[in-house]
Amino acid sequence: MTSHNPLILIIDDEPAICRNCVKILSKMDYDVRYALNGYDALKMVDDTVFDVVVTDLKMSNVGGMEVLRRLKTSYPETMVIVITGYASVSSAVEVMKMGAFDYLPKPFTPHELRAVVRQGLIQREILLQNRKFLEQKKRKKSFSHQLIGESPKIKKVISMVQKVAPTDSTVLVYGESGTGKELISRAIHANSDRKDKVFFAVDCGTLSDTLLESELFGYTKGAFTDARNDKDGIFKLANNGTVFLDEISNISLGVQSKLLRFLENREFLPLGSTKIKKVDVRLIFATNQNLEEMVEAGSFRQDFYYRIFVYPIFIPPLRERKRDILPISYHFLQHFCLEFEKKIIGFDDETVARLTAYDWPGNVRQLRNIIERAVILCEKDKISPKELSLLGEMADIEKLIDHVPETNDELKRVKKEIREKAILKVEKNFVMNALMKNNWNVTHAARKVGLQRTNFQTLMKKHRINLPRSAKPDA
Repeated sequence: MTSHNPLILIIDDEPAICRNCVKILSKMDYDVRYALNGYDALKMVDDTVFDVVVTDLKMSNVGGMEVLRRLKTSYPETMVIVITGYASVSSAVEVMKMGAFDYLPKPFTPHELRAVVRQGLIQREILLQNRKFLEQKKRKKSFSHQLIGESPKIKKVISMVQKVAPTDSTVLVYGESGTGKELISRAIHANSDRKDKVFFAVDCGTLSDTLLESELFGYTKGAFTDARNDKDGIFKLANNGTVFLDEISNISLGVQSKLLRFLENREFLPLGSTKIKKVDVRLIFATNQNLEEMVEAGSFRQDFYYRIFVYPIFIPPLRERKRDILPISYHFLQHFCLEFEKKIIGFDDETVARLTAYDWPGNVRQLRNIIERAVILCEKDKISPKELSLLGEMADIEKLIDHVPETNDELKRVKKEIREKAILKVEKNFVMNALMKNNWNVTHAARKVGLQRTNFQTLMKKHRINLPRSAKPDA
């Protein structure tokens, strides 16, 4: 929130309702004022900038619609909540189209009023945050260049990284898929005394037990059928560096036992060898599973769990830190504008609303992919909802579907337009997906989807899809 107590204005021609709203909201440390008609309210707004305005829809002296129109024209950052006893679908749609933040039918409970005002204040803060980003010519890089955000939760993560990085303590990073567990681990390494040494990242979920053991501990010639020569394992190669073991929940009890012994004294025995090796390696573990539940179920060793649970860092999902969505989005926007040689300054307000309202089940990884696609598709200086894959790319079609034709000719026209727009969306997604999966190599992408290269290029030109600057020339 802003430094002052939020300013709230209540507008209703019934004094009892105004006084009741003031009483309800004053308990939230808000500065709440009221006006008994739209005319007086607009004079107050000209003198004082209000964070949120809660206005009745039907008033004799300048109604709620006119108040909403004037506010959205002159004070777009003010969140307007419309209340009315004449609730209907059509009036709700109309005020939302005019830019109202929300719509609250009478009678409403104190909890409902407080909740909608609180959400309005959050949305206002996000819009002001977007204005700040739009005005910044050069954006500062955050600690470690990757841990981006302004929420208390991410600041806690950053603080924990700063504290543990200079030590040699074992760290367990846990959180949902896509939250950035490897980035946290790299930040720990980059801010440690080992920063000039090697960092190894191992995905335990993609390797069988035997392969994982041989990769970590190494092996001697003849240790197994294909062992034709001695091979140093990751622990030997990472001496004096850091090893990051991701998806630790996927390893077997047997491998857990060997890792437990390694954690005790940093000694290990390569497969097929009788000579113990000793190294100086820092270990960082990561998982998206609840290890405590796995211990109770018997699929994870309790002693191993306690040994790696020395310094746990929890990365909250993106849906729990909405304030971080815009800073992260602008970070990716800047990155991909450089990559694709685009001059996009930011996101429009509707796009900001969609980005921050979405729950992001794939977390930061999903957001990164969405912004990358949006930058490629955007042809103006600001990203709009139509460029938001999955979030907004069907918006135009949905509007057409919601539209009710008045005549048979209009019905035919709308059906044709829906078909055409849907085909264009599918085509563009088809080409984009093929290119992204094949590292922007046109020849490989065309071959993979079963098209002649020239036909594939025709589709690229049709949808104005250009290759990024870093794309390698076709083989």
